[in-house]
Amino acid sequence: MSRSPQPTAAPAARQAATLTTTATAHDVVLFDMFGVIAHHQSEDGKTRLARIAGGSEQAFWDAYWALRQPYDRGDVTGAEYWARVADALGTDFEEARIARLVEADLASWSAVDDTMVALIEELAAAGRPIALLSNIPEELAAHYEERHSWLGHFQVRAFSCRIGHAKPESGAYQWCLDALDTEPGRVLFVDDREENIRAAEAVGVAGHLFTSAARLREVLRLSA
Repeated sequence: MSRSPQPTAAPAARQAATLTTTATAHDVVLFDMFGVIAHHQSEDGKTRLARIAGGSEQAFWDAYWALRQPYDRGDVTGAEYWARVADALGTDFEEARIARLVEADLASWSAVDDTMVALIEELAAAGRPIALLSNIPEELAAHYEERHSWLGHFQVRAFSCRIGHAKPESGAYQWCLDALDTEPGRVLFVDDREENIRAAEAVGVAGHLFTSAARLREVLRLSA
């Protein structure tokens, strides 16, 4: 996952150039999930997490994000991640509190954008090759798989916790290219974070900085 609370905004010129990318030569579309198909953490969910953790809210979020990449990459379990967060805060989380934090964390990332789900289903029905690359810990990946059948539309599902690489690491994009057995120039990567777009472009994949489903439809040349 390894996302900061607010997506990094691109400079205006950079954003304009990215958003004018057309999909004519890019027949494979590689999607990010959070901030594109699923929403970022809800404010209510964030408040609940900080309340369960206790102590300074700022210190909590500093530790939450600073320690997130190994969790997203599958290097540690949810219990181990939360134990590390507790250690960074100078405290201990008992087993019951860790269970509550894991559950609250899953809930905070659970909302999806129905408009984007419909777009995914439309692409799949048209036979367009689509794939998914998401920074996501195992508990959250399993949570989504249990609840969302639309994940089955993706020819490749690259969950960071299962591939050993997390964006913006170049290995994450290369893993997808290998799994898709395709050349970088055939792929359009859709993400809401500038640093992830730049990393994809560094391995030869075209990027589209996601702002809305409507704009993405234009880029993909889909009718409204």
